[in-house]
Amino acid sequence: MATERMSFDDLPPAVLAGVESRAGEISKAETVSQGFNSEIAARVFTGNGSFFVKGLRSDHKRVWTQRREAEVNPYLRGIAPALRWQLEEAGWVLLGFEALDGHHADYSPASPDLPKVADLLCRLGEVACPDIELRHMEQRLASYVAKPSDVAHFAGNSLVHSDLNNENAMVDGPAYLVDWAWASRGAAWLDAAYWVVWLMAAGKHDPRSAERWAARIPAWQAAPPAAVTAFALATVNMWEEIAGTDPDPWTAGIRDASRRWAEHRKAA
Repeated sequence: MATERMSFDDLPPAVLAGVESRAGEISKAETVSQGFNSEIAARVFTGNGSFFVKGLRSDHKRVWTQRREAEVNPYLRGIAPALRWQLEEAGWVLLGFEALDGHHADYSPASPDLPKVADLLCRLGEVACPDIELRHMEQRLASYVAKPSDVAHFAGNSLVHSDLNNENAMVDGPAYLVDWAWASRGAAWLDAAYWVVWLMAAGKHDPRSAERWAARIPAWQAAPPAAVTAFALATVNMWEEIAGTDPDPWTAGIRDASRRWAEHRKAA
């Protein structure tokens, strides 16, 4: 469920003052339209530079995702923009990240961004999963598997981003992954598998093309085919549930991509 976005300038004065105490005097704030999980998402320009600021009210049911991002960020140098400051003030929780000047990755088949995202996922695979509280992928996918034993395929001790939406892949020289709200612990190949779905949904790849890009990730190469197929089937079940009977075009596109991939895996 998307979270309603509000203007940064409409935050309480005490919150704005708290931002200025950490970031410098605010000269301008531009609301960012992308993303679904934050009430506040803005690029904020100050005397000390610009920051990407995201936030939720402290009583929001998903405020834990803000704290999860703050906890995981120190382990993501070169993978994600650095967290510069955080603020809990007047009923709000805000995070201030270094602002990137790049663009959302283009996932289309001929895009020069694809090798950069593949390299990013290779580098992520080298990051040790931090000893912090994280959800486990076998728990997250348990409701969607074709049979209960399939959840064992998703267990592991690797750090998993789990949302390879092209808007979460930013290219500013190299590629970076943003929005770590759903960071989890699981099998090393899972992010490459999530990328397959998004290459198809956002980049219009066919299943074979998407899997060829995933094959550039060493963890994917080591993944048992049965595990990948189990994930594809769980993913289509998840998006069928999210889409319901009258999905918006964006959700329908992801559901349809997951359907095509699941059919491809079953026929292989």
